[in-house]
Amino acid sequence: MDKGGSIGIFDSGLGGLTVARQVMKVLPKENIVYFGDNGRVPYGERPREVIIEFSKQISRFLIKKGAKMIIIACNTATAAALDALKEEFDLPIIGVISAGARMAVNATKNGKIGVIGTTYTIKSEAYHKKIKELRHDVEVYGSPCPKFTPLIEGGKQDSQELIEAAQEYLAPLKEKGVDVLVLGCTHYPIVAEHLQKIMGDGVTLVDPAIATAEEAKALLDEKGGHNEGNLSPTYFFYTTGDASTFANFAKQIVGLGEVDVTHVPVSELERG
Repeated sequence: MDKGGSIGIFDSGLGGLTVARQVMKVLPKENIVYFGDNGRVPYGERPREVIIEFSKQISRFLIKKGAKMIIIACNTATAAALDALKEEFDLPIIGVISAGARMAVNATKNGKIGVIGTTYTIKSEAYHKKIKELRHDVEVYGSPCPKFTPLIEGGKQDSQELIEAAQEYLAPLKEKGVDVLVLGCTHYPIVAEHLQKIMGDGVTLVDPAIATAEEAKALLDEKGGHNEGNLSPTYFFYTTGDASTFANFAKQIVGLGEVDVTHVPVSELERG
């Protein structure tokens, strides 16, 4: 592993920035290359084969940009493409679902866990399976939230439309009495305040980004891959969407004064 390489992070859009934010906190000396596929968001309604192909295209791009490891900061892509990417590429690759499942199992007191995510993530039962592997006696309930990602990407994260959708999506989980809610899409921490208000203070929200950053650190520990002497880490951002819109969101989510964002045409990804 090239210690001076970057941690490559990708998502279907803006949500993975919540993972990048945690990686910056946990690994402050590491260079980061982030790719947001905003031009093709959302992934959650697409077939598995398409999600895998998009993920491979982006992974090739990140490797060309010097990635020494890749974090799939997208629950849908993790569920659909993690195994395929591990088979295709010779570098460490991690997703967000295992980390989120571990956090949920550790947090529940009554053994009832709710999971919200894209239609694909919920239908795949990726969280259900992983949580059951860790603790077979828990009950896991899923609720797809197809409106969330488009609304957040469209800058409507505080809109009445989103709040009404959240009330609809969360109602069945409240009825089941879950005491933990897994934010099974990296966009959802952006609206965590609304979700917490609807669920109530007695429900713990689990953001897999936190444990994913710790998993990345542990992997670099294992591989001896830390960029320990790097006092000025670089952060580069790429998007298939509008660069200025992405930059405005990135500054808010990641907390940087300025961000270097470059637009990448989808056709460039498709050419490889």
